[in-house]
Amino acid sequence: MLTGLRAALLNLKNAGCRIAYLDGSFVTAKFIPNDYDVCWDELGVDPMALDPVFLTFDAGRSHQKAQYGGEFFPASSIANSAGFTFYDFFQIDRTTREHQGIIGITLEDLV
Repeated sequence: MLTGLRAALLNLKNAGCRIAYLDGSFVTAKFIPNDYDVCWDELGVDPMALDPVFLTFDAGRSHQKAQYGGEFFPASSIANSAGFTFYDFFQIDRTTREHQGIIGITLEDLV
């Protein structure tokens, strides 16, 4: 998962993305995580430099998972019928509906 995540973050960085937010079982206390989810800030991103898979939302995001091992969403896109953006949606625990943290990754120093 780390290899795919790193490759994805490098692609986002090279397209002009400055920050991405990590969620999923990858950032929980789960001993063996089975996934990760990322929402990324679209500000400054050149869509022509962006890997098109980041905007491919096929059934289950299978193309994203096959290429990078995780799922990716523009942070300001609407995530659910309640109108939450992915940035906000990632900060709500699905079970308890309480606020939870996510991990912000600044991409400028990523090599």
